Amino acid sequence: MKKTIISFLIILLLFSCKKNTLQIVKIKGKQLPITEKLASDSAIVKTYLPYKYKMEKEMNTVLSYTSKDLVATDGKLESSLGNLLADLCYQKGNFVFKKRTGKNIDFAMFNFRGIRAGVPKGNVTMQNAFNLMPFENNLVVTELSSEKLKELLQYLITQRKAHPLSKQVKLKITKNGYNFTINGKPINNKKTYYILTSDYLQHGGDHMDFFKNPIKLYLLNYKMRSSIIDYFKETDTLKTKLDGRFVTEN
Repeated sequence: MKKTIISFLIILLLFSCKKNTLQIVKIKGKQLPITEKLASDSAIVKTYLPYKYKMEKEMNTVLSYTSKDLVATDGKLESSLGNLLADLCYQKGNFVFKKRTGKNIDFAMFNFRGIRAGVPKGNVTMQNAFNLMPFENNLVVTELSSEKLKELLQYLITQRKAHPLSKQVKLKITKNGYNFTINGKPINNKKTYYILTSDYLQHGGDHMDFFKNPIKLYLLNYKMRSSIIDYFKETDTLKTKLDGRFVTEN
């Protein structure tokens, strides 16, 4: 009898130690519409409001002025905004490049799709600069052979878009090919060329594969947006025009 009681107690102990497996039987959901009636967390609001006001103040800071709308669509193969963008990046980038290497950049080239917004007539603010260049692209200088430079020109001729080109170049598509000069001089097959662009394009963005694997790559550690902001701050009134740097023969 004693052994039976002990056995019973052992079995009871084993069953009492058995873990119960919980299973989800039913899930209930409730939709909470976000409306003006939804109470806000005052503690959170008090925390972020100072940052919000500071950001708005910085974005509304006036940097420059333009007497006309600057857009990327006012020309067929060039645009007033594209010309301004390429020229100002050349100016700011060349200052850094020459200071470091003692050499000058030959010209600057960017992509048409990289221009994300125009600059409306009136005061030009920090917000305009961010709208124009919302990406964290950096300026780089690629040293290209004359053959790679010809690939770049063929890309422009095939694409026939208003890719921003700086004023150092003149490209004319003719019935028999093209005419191209840099600072009034034709391509020298024995020379290499220094071309300013963005790190995005240098990695082959927009199918600009000619920028890949250059003879040498120079990182300026200078964001494209920063060069835009710096130029805007230094320029009282933005001036740019269509000047025929990329045209087709009539």
